[in-house]
Amino acid sequence: MKYKRILLKLSGEALMGERQYGIDPKILAEYADEIKQIHDKGVEIAIVIGGGNIFRGVAGASNGMDRVQGDYMGMLATVINGMALQGALEDKGMLTRLQTALKIEAIAEPYIKRRAVRHLEKGRVVIFGAGTGNPYFTTDTAAVLRGVEVHADVILKGTRVDGIYSADPEKDKEAIKFDYISFEDVLKKGLNVMDTTAFTLSQENKLPIIVFDMNKKGNLLKICEGENVGTVVSI
Repeated sequence: MKYKRILLKLSGEALMGERQYGIDPKILAEYADEIKQIHDKGVEIAIVIGGGNIFRGVAGASNGMDRVQGDYMGMLATVINGMALQGALEDKGMLTRLQTALKIEAIAEPYIKRRAVRHLEKGRVVIFGAGTGNPYFTTDTAAVLRGVEVHADVILKGTRVDGIYSADPEKDKEAIKFDYISFEDVLKKGLNVMDTTAFTLSQENKLPIIVFDMNKKGNLLKICEGENVGTVVSI
């Protein structure tokens, strides 16, 4: 396998499937199948999942809610999604650990870097919930931060789109897909890959990002085997 240890970033919205909000068990099961394929090949897997299917702090703030309060609510939403994904993975026979940046001892371990690394070394799938534990930081930033901390080889950002385009492919039919692009070119072209904090952190730590379509079966395995899937962002 090309990658020994990965950080998989999943969006909360993806868990909705065709629903307006919440979690679609069918999508959860499909994601668990995809993750099991690479787990069975010996890849060490850490996961960060968003909470946009339940609550977004930014959206709450735009409607008059205190931003800090809204962001903490968003963090709790990621914990709910983490628990749902944990259950789906365990249904497929994988050993998992849910670690959270906010202490919720009844349902998850507190995030401890050395413990997380040890779980990965033992073949457990580690899910990181509650973002960074701080308001004003996105789950993209949490994903890169945790990826750097646990020495992941790559950040795999699973989306609905099959890579990075010169424009929004859902709106612009002339949009061109990039197979490879540098961090510098992403910034020059003003492409929206991750929020600036996450992107800069990844660039500074020379941690490559691959943006790919998580909903296409087999893509996750192909990437870990070294096939050209999605868009690779590197130095």
